[in-house]
Amino acid sequence: MRILVVVAAVIALGIGATAYALRAPDKPAVAVEAGAVDLSEQGRLIFMDEISGKVASVPLSSPGGPRRVSSLSCKRFYTAARQGLCLADAQGPLPGSTAVFVDQALGEQRRVEVAGVPNRAKLSADGRMASWTTFVTGDSYSQAGTFSTRTAIFDKQTEVYSSNIEGTSVEGIKMANDMNYWGVTFTADDRTYYATMSTAGKTYLIQGDAVEESAKPLRENVECPSLSPDGTRVAFKKRVPGDGARPWREHVLDLRTMVETPLAETRGIDDQVVWLDNDTIAYGLPGEGIWAVQANGEGAPRQLVPHASSPSLV
Repeated sequence: MRILVVVAAVIALGIGATAYALRAPDKPAVAVEAGAVDLSEQGRLIFMDEISGKVASVPLSSPGGPRRVSSLSCKRFYTAARQGLCLADAQGPLPGSTAVFVDQALGEQRRVEVAGVPNRAKLSADGRMASWTTFVTGDSYSQAGTFSTRTAIFDKQTEVYSSNIEGTSVEGIKMANDMNYWGVTFTADDRTYYATMSTAGKTYLIQGDAVEESAKPLRENVECPSLSPDGTRVAFKKRVPGDGARPWREHVLDLRTMVETPLAETRGIDDQVVWLDNDTIAYGLPGEGIWAVQANGEGAPRQLVPHASSPSLV
């Protein structure tokens, strides 16, 4: 009997040791401070805290310092004009997304149920126009033709909602079933936008008109554009030879001269970057946090916030 007890104890210890070994490693520790995430507090970088999955913030002057963490869960988040757009996983057994509009205190104002997996979210500078992109099939832009997206544009003032802009007429390009759109970025007139359109294995930077539902192509091999605060340039990811999983390098295109400049960040960036000012862009790198680099191609990348993604600036 005593032998059986010992054997049982050994087995129990073995099971416990195995369970401990198979446990996910502890999440990294970051400094957290008390306080609310307030979208009206100037000079704070808003982002997704990858440890908690919540919207968080730090002062841009000290991005590596303690962060404030909210109770709002999102996959992507963007703020402008004291408002926020949260693109989150939908509740329920089937894949889906929910676009949630929030006020400066992150209080919900409205929500829109969306098909697909969360991917991109953007607001215009004055907060009136919103856009989001979801993956309906596939989950990566790296292999052309193996994914399908839905990109929406919502006018909060008129409440005009285009749930999928694939009906947009693009000058000189025949409508086709393989057309996909993503990465909308708005100009100051709340009507004109830039975005990526793909068809027949090629990607194009398009300039669109949200009212007329028309667009014109400007340049090939442009993805996920982001318009500079002064409206003269777009930062974008360009497909280059190299990493098959993230085959892009970030560039800046001058819209007046159409001259493009490769940036000092040489790692593949699969993100729609944000402009911190007219000279600096920020972006997320999986497992590497949020980084920044000069928009003129000079300098070196620097990490802003570890264990974070989806940056935007109050």
